Amino acid sequence: MLDGVSLDQLRIFIVAADEGSFSAAGRRLSRAQSVVSQTLANLEGQLGVKLFDRSARFPVLTDQGRALLADARKVAGDVAAFKAQAKSLAGGLEPELSVAVDVMFPEMTFTRVVTAFQNEFPSTLLRFDVESSAVVDPVLDRHCAIGVVGSWSLASPQLTHERLLAVRIPIVVSSKHPLATRRGPIPTTVLDEYVHLTHIDPGDLSRTLVSRPRYARTWRLSHLGAKLAFLRAGLGFGGMPLHLVEADLASGALVEIATEGAPPGGHMITMSAIYRTDSPPGPAGRWFIEHLKQQDLRQAKQKTTRSPASRASAGKRRQASTRRSRARKLVPSH
Repeated sequence: MLDGVSLDQLRIFIVAADEGSFSAAGRRLSRAQSVVSQTLANLEGQLGVKLFDRSARFPVLTDQGRALLADARKVAGDVAAFKAQAKSLAGGLEPELSVAVDVMFPEMTFTRVVTAFQNEFPSTLLRFDVESSAVVDPVLDRHCAIGVVGSWSLASPQLTHERLLAVRIPIVVSSKHPLATRRGPIPTTVLDEYVHLTHIDPGDLSRTLVSRPRYARTWRLSHLGAKLAFLRAGLGFGGMPLHLVEADLASGALVEIATEGAPPGGHMITMSAIYRTDSPPGPAGRWFIEHLKQQDLRQAKQKTTRSPASRASAGKRRQASTRRSRARKLVPSH
């Protein structure tokens, strides 16, 4: 008998419980009261459970009725979601969106967009691959629909690039490292005496970056967190996204250095969204890319509204860091 329970019966049950009256339920559903009463009586017979106590003027849910009402709402809600999903898929909405992301992309920015995406497309499954630099291949191989890469990545004629935002990559060392006290651009011959920490595989570099210095002593770490820990420990020097080291620079734990041939302040890396030109993103993927772009506008607006007081405070922190470094040089060794 349970196999004969219909969605219409469950809807009438829910409305009758909400309205507290069979006649009010009938008016809301544009049904006669007798039809509502008979439908609910049939449902009770099929379930073998009394849903309403009809002994008073108005029907009242029984304990069993209250327990089953929550399940009825869930079933009705699932069916509604099922229909919405089917309608979206018929209109081209992706059932799943897979994204490969380079670890250099600001994680807070990415998290904001993912959170908004979940609210906008609750029925689309998100899948992520977070990589140290190998983002292009998963997109070319169709394992991921979208990639988020840095401008160092190999370019492919099969891919379309859309600019998202820029990330500054200062070269930093621990304040305890010998390079921390040097002023001006440091020659490559001097840098060769120390360990260069990197997380990017040379095989993933574009040709425009192959000519950059290859230091004599290089340690490659696939995990960006490990690279930061090594930098803090004074094990070497290397570039890090500014958003990951701002606090360390402000506290003086890390010091920014200039290297020979590098632009002042380090390199600016352009992060882009990529996808196969022959497989452009659907509505969900398009939304995801556009909202990643909006984060760049948001950051630019925040920079322009930064108060003079905060800029002065940052300048004082840099001066304090410089004074601490000079003081360490003056302390005699024993």
